[in-house]
Amino acid sequence: MGHAEQYFSEVAETARRLPADMVEALCDELVALRQREGRLFIIGVGGSAGNSGHAVNDFRKLCGIEAYAPTDNVSELTARTNDEGWPTVFAEWLKVSRANAKDAILVFSVGGGNLEKNVSPNIVAAIVEAKARGLRVLGIVGRDGGYTKKAGDCVIVVPTVEESRVTPHAEAFQAVVWHCLVSHPKLQKNATKW
Repeated sequence: MGHAEQYFSEVAETARRLPADMVEALCDELVALRQREGRLFIIGVGGSAGNSGHAVNDFRKLCGIEAYAPTDNVSELTARTNDEGWPTVFAEWLKVSRANAKDAILVFSVGGGNLEKNVSPNIVAAIVEAKARGLRVLGIVGRDGGYTKKAGDCVIVVPTVEESRVTPHAEAFQAVVWHCLVSHPKLQKNATKW
C-alpha cells in the first residue's frame, strides 16, 4: 500500500471513530453561547493557530457568533511574548478582553497542553484563567486531550489511528469538526456562497 492510500485509510478510520455525540454536544454549547450573546475566543498554536483564524471567520460569518483568535493580532502576540513571556500570552489576552461567564474559549491543540512536559503552557494558563473567570472551556484536541480534556467542559478528542501522524490528523480534523459545526442546522444562520 502506498503512502497516499495508507494516509486516506487512516483519515477514513479517524472519521469513523470520531464521537458524533460529542460534536452534537459541542454544537449545543455554541448555540447556548450565541443565545447568551457571549464571545468565542479560539486559541491554538502552530498549525492550530492557523486553524483558529479560519474558524473565527466561519463562526462570525456563517453562525453570527462574535469570535476572536488572539494569534490573529501578531503585534500584540509578539509584544506579549517579548515583554512577558510565551506562557502567559493567551491568559493576559483574556484579561484585557474582560472575558466573563457569558464567553467561552475553544482550544485547538494536538496535545491539549501539558505543564509537566512544557508543551503548550500558554494553553494551560489560558484554561486556568478562563475557568477562574467562569468561561466554558471547549476543545478539539488530539492524543489523550492533555490538560484541555482534563479541565474542559466539552472537549472532542480526535482518535489516534496512527501514532506517527497524530499531528496532521488532529489538525485536519479540527477543520472537519468546525466545518461540521458551522454547517449544522442548529448553528448556521447564513448560507455559504458555494
